[in-house]
Amino acid sequence: MTKSVKAPLINAVVKPLVAIVLLLLMVAWMAGVFDTKLQPGINELTKGVDASNALEVTRKTLTIIEPVPASVEAKYATLISSRILARITAIYVRAGDIVNKGQKLIELEKSDLIAKYEQAKENIKAVNARLIEAKQNLIRVEKLNKQRLVALVDVDKARANHTSLTAELALAQQQKKEAETALSYTEVRSPINGRVVDRFSEPGDTASPGNQLLSLYNPLSLRVEAHVREQLALSLQVGQSLNVDIPSLNKTVGAQIDEIVPAADTGSRSFLIKARIEYAEVLLPGMYARLLIPAGIENSVVIPADRVVQVGQLNVVWVLQDGQSNRRFIRLGKAMANGEVEVLSGLSEGDLLLQAK
Repeated sequence: MTKSVKAPLINAVVKPLVAIVLLLLMVAWMAGVFDTKLQPGINELTKGVDASNALEVTRKTLTIIEPVPASVEAKYATLISSRILARITAIYVRAGDIVNKGQKLIELEKSDLIAKYEQAKENIKAVNARLIEAKQNLIRVEKLNKQRLVALVDVDKARANHTSLTAELALAQQQKKEAETALSYTEVRSPINGRVVDRFSEPGDTASPGNQLLSLYNPLSLRVEAHVREQLALSLQVGQSLNVDIPSLNKTVGAQIDEIVPAADTGSRSFLIKARIEYAEVLLPGMYARLLIPAGIENSVVIPADRVVQVGQLNVVWVLQDGQSNRRFIRLGKAMANGEVEVLSGLSEGDLLLQAK
């Protein structure tokens, strides 16, 4: 009876103790109590660093470039419209098409203008026939007058009739020319070599004078236009070469200043700069660009980009210090075309930079 009572008491005490001990051991393991401890100091693996490839950090004089928002525009652009009121019968181009100077773009209804032109031609024939008759009559009357068979007043009448018909013939010829000119307006032709930007009408629409039908631009005459702050704009000159960054194409093209508008915008205190850019097929009017303008010089720490390692969002280099390789975090600036990169902080002039690991 005594043994049977002690057994439950032992189980009730031992089991909680065992659970507590296991829990303590688990907490100690998670805290690293059983891990091998490393003594403070330099790891033996960093000893014996090869310093033959160490590069001394130096400062270089760099040009400060200020990017100014700009847009690509066409220097030679035109809006096509009709000079007469007529229905559109055909449009031969669409947006994006390349056209040549003199190429037919739009055709308008011309049946009534053809009728007027033919009427003018027939009117010339009729007046010309009457003029021939009047000239012959004048010759006869003048001969009879010399023979004193007709009065001088008859000669004057014949001469006046001839002069009147001569003027009427000239008027008919001008009417024919006017009808011919109006008929030529039914064919709208391209005034430049270029590309169609957009078309604003379709066959069946009525074209009226002044209303836009098409818009064209010359792709060889693209330029960038930017509003540059006055302090920076005053340092620029016509003919100066600059670079233009096209972010959407990840491309930089050359540019040359064509024009500096000699009046500042009173609201933004900036000058409008227009710079001609090199031709590229992928460039289109309206694209966003950045005009890269020199804004001064500065002395900066510059290192080769291949000696920088990116760890997540951090940039790391290895510096030789006291014969040991030390990891150092740095903050980078702008990258350069020669494979170097500017260091804003983390390195000083004279530091010895090792190859990236």
